[in-house]
Amino acid sequence: MTITLRPATGDDLMAVGAMHQRSRTSAYSGFLSAEALASPTPEEMGRYWVERLVWEGADHRMTVAERDGRLVGFSYLGPDDEGDPATGLLNAIHLEPDERGRGTGRALMVDALAAMRDRGFSRAVLWVLRQNTHARAFYERGGWRPTGAERRDRIGPVEVPQLRYERAV
Repeated sequence: MTITLRPATGDDLMAVGAMHQRSRTSAYSGFLSAEALASPTPEEMGRYWVERLVWEGADHRMTVAERDGRLVGFSYLGPDDEGDPATGLLNAIHLEPDERGRGTGRALMVDALAAMRDRGFSRAVLWVLRQNTHARAFYERGGWRPTGAERRDRIGPVEVPQLRYERAV
């Protein structure tokens, strides 16, 4: 019944992609259409992670969470996307839908912040969908605060606003 965190391996990435797709569908279905959430497929999401780690593996880190040997979540971090060398970016925390509220997301966040500290970052940032009130509340309980910055991204055919959050590492 305990959570184990470990570095992801190449063998994990297709399962990470499938779990990522399930997580997105569950978390975003209250404000995005089924059409928007239909793409990418779980297989496409797995290939996305394989390709992404080819390009970013040297300076990014993916951690997977397992419960009783089953993949139940992951985090992904790296340098700030705006180029600040003192700032790390928490690119993602995603969980299996049935894992929400069980402490796994918090364990992944604490681990990611420690990893950023170990890499010499003094500040951490992330982007979260404005309409994802559950995730925003989760991050705010973890000490993150909105910076006031906003950007727009696409999920399928839908453009979605994202808010930038920050906290000290």
